[in-house]
Amino acid sequence: MTPTLIFISFLAYTVLLFAVTWITTRKANSDSFYIGNKSSPWFVVAYGMIGASLSGVTFMSVPGWVGATQFSYLLVVAGYLIGYTVIATVLMPMYYRLNLTSIYSYLEQRFGFWSYKTGAFFFQLSRTIGASFRMFLVVNVLQVFVFDAWNIPFIVTVSIFIALIIMYTLKGGIKTIIWTDTLQTTFMLLAVGLSIYLISKDLQFDFRQLLSSVWNSDYSNMLVTDWHSKQFFVKQILSGAFISIVMTGLDQEMMQKNLSCRNIGDAQKNMFSFSFVLVFVNLMFLFLGAVLYIYSSKHGIEIPARTDDLFPMIAIKYLGPLAGLVFIIGLISAAYPSADGALTSLTTSFSIDFLGLDKRADLSEERKKRMRYLVHLSFAFLLLLVIVLFRAINDRAVIDKLFTVAGYTYGPLLGLYAFGLFTKFQVKDKFVPYLAVSSPIFCWLLSEYSVQLLNGYKFGFELLIINGLYTFVGLWILRKRK
Repeated sequence: MTPTLIFISFLAYTVLLFAVTWITTRKANSDSFYIGNKSSPWFVVAYGMIGASLSGVTFMSVPGWVGATQFSYLLVVAGYLIGYTVIATVLMPMYYRLNLTSIYSYLEQRFGFWSYKTGAFFFQLSRTIGASFRMFLVVNVLQVFVFDAWNIPFIVTVSIFIALIIMYTLKGGIKTIIWTDTLQTTFMLLAVGLSIYLISKDLQFDFRQLLSSVWNSDYSNMLVTDWHSKQFFVKQILSGAFISIVMTGLDQEMMQKNLSCRNIGDAQKNMFSFSFVLVFVNLMFLFLGAVLYIYSSKHGIEIPARTDDLFPMIAIKYLGPLAGLVFIIGLISAAYPSADGALTSLTTSFSIDFLGLDKRADLSEERKKRMRYLVHLSFAFLLLLVIVLFRAINDRAVIDKLFTVAGYTYGPLLGLYAFGLFTKFQVKDKFVPYLAVSSPIFCWLLSEYSVQLLNGYKFGFELLIINGLYTFVGLWILRKRK
């Protein structure tokens, strides 16, 4: 894999992406950008959401996790099914009934101004850090294998990548992303399938032998019964349910795609079909991880200190040019959904939740469009700055912690929506921002000192539940009494 070949692959994929963009952005307007004119076919949305939910982090990290956690992550994915059922039957009907463009405007109707702004701000904070982290992982790989060889600075690489994303999302927004996501999903799944095939060919295994090797290995174990462990099966299932609720059902990026369907019936078809297919797709990634470890063991390859590097290392250094090319295309196809949907949803949230462009009757459509363009470019510049900051930090442990802390900001959203849906109380709205800020701080401290405080207990994904419960109890204390 030469830098030139990788770069040509990148260009070819980008040209294909822009061809789809050109077709979908004709006659696009603000409704196209925000909700796709509510005309998106549900099966296209469902297929594209697979790629959107599987970022570059999933593409590189999930196969590497298999060495330490075996297939236990599949129980988290099984928990997703519970969460997606709640989204389809509770949250989405409410969003459609209230005819929402930004899902956080529900909080204004339910609690008031400060709750609304708090929810929108926490989404924007989390999505900015999360999207930047995912983009950083992918762009960093391209930098190492392509642009470093040509002495091109990292900031130039990131700027090119961000500029391309601006160009194909600026006009069409969600209408464009619905269709580009299908392209990205296709290439990502092809990359995983072809990688498994090429490894099995190198091992001289047919598919039955490969399946048997994985099944009979320790990697296929998914049930951890030690309740102290982060992978305890009850924790995994419950965590999966709540992760899917907050990171899909309470996330503007994911819900914006669902809200672009023609009606609630189509949106529910999309959610149910997507959720079941996602289980098999994640199983493919875990299977690939097991195959990578079996391959490494057979050939005496030392496992890298950061298991995220296992897949790219084997694909590029050991399996030949075709496998390397397949990996790079899969990685690129995972990179774009990490950025395009985030940029569009951040623009939508800020334009609706803070600028109120959907309610500004005093502004012309042209004026609203120019303001939206300015917001879009501003968030693109912000993502650029955060990615460059990650590169400057150059400490993966620190960056991982920032990403984890950003995930804590979904806890207050979980508590706010749960309290709004399952109680009839109003709250003292002006105190909600203080509660929401204290919740992630409390959970971070609990995570850091849980071993000392809770007799060796280590929190995993279930910390999200504690986070939401903290906010819920706080809102109960802040409720207005008649």
